[in-house]
Amino acid sequence: MRTPIGVFDSGFGGLTILKELHEKLPDYDFIYLGDNARTPYGTKSFDVVYTYVKEAVNKLFSMDCPLVILACNTASAKALRNIQQKDIPLMPDPTKRVLGVIRPCAEIIGTLTRSKHIGILGTTGTINSNSYPIEIKKFFPEIQVSQLACPMWVHLVEHNEYNTESGRHFIKQKINELKAKDDLIDTIVLGCTHYPFLKNIIEEFVGPTIKVVAQGEIVSDSLVDYLSRHPEIDSRLSKSSHTSYYTTEEATNFTEKASRFLQKKIQAEHLIL
Repeated sequence: MRTPIGVFDSGFGGLTILKELHEKLPDYDFIYLGDNARTPYGTKSFDVVYTYVKEAVNKLFSMDCPLVILACNTASAKALRNIQQKDIPLMPDPTKRVLGVIRPCAEIIGTLTRSKHIGILGTTGTINSNSYPIEIKKFFPEIQVSQLACPMWVHLVEHNEYNTESGRHFIKQKINELKAKDDLIDTIVLGCTHYPFLKNIIEEFVGPTIKVVAQGEIVSDSLVDYLSRHPEIDSRLSKSSHTSYYTTEEATNFTEKASRFLQKKIQAEHLIL
């Protein structure tokens, strides 16, 4: 029986995390679940996002996942703490675990910045939650954090419009807005799993003196470390290099877009939460 790592996102963005997990943990089994029928999460309330994420986590647990990664910043910001602290202890199997994508970045950001001034780009929901400044202050209280919501960027990625003239205009506009908040910023965290698709364009606009950090490599390195420190979880995970893909929306469209995101052919199935 397969006991995969569950990877959840509100749509396609979490595939950028999954791609890195495949590279760092090639032997492990995964289930990817995208809640495309109810995306985007970034503009929804805390209560709504929490309800949706809890449904998805429960579904992945029922599909024999001992460990679930919330590969979505909004889900991590608005639902992770409640699920970890309130829900899992009351579940039939309280030894199962759910991890997010914000804390791994917070834990190492101080090693990436020299000026101690960083920028966070994310969805409206992630930015309004203040999750990044809160988590970063726990590890690096001296770091100054400037945030900016970029609600149009997810649309640009999902519709493959980010490298058009208008798409580049929207990206440059937000980059200039962030830089205007603090001219000492030397590191920018892409606080949305869609944004790695924009990384080359963002680097072009910020110039060589500012480091642009995508989350996938950080999260995958963090998970490798987590599993080495928690052999009781690692021993429960099956390792046959198999990944299944599910979406709450129509499967054909997801299959096409996910294959483009991952740069390989995949086949998704429709799933009802």
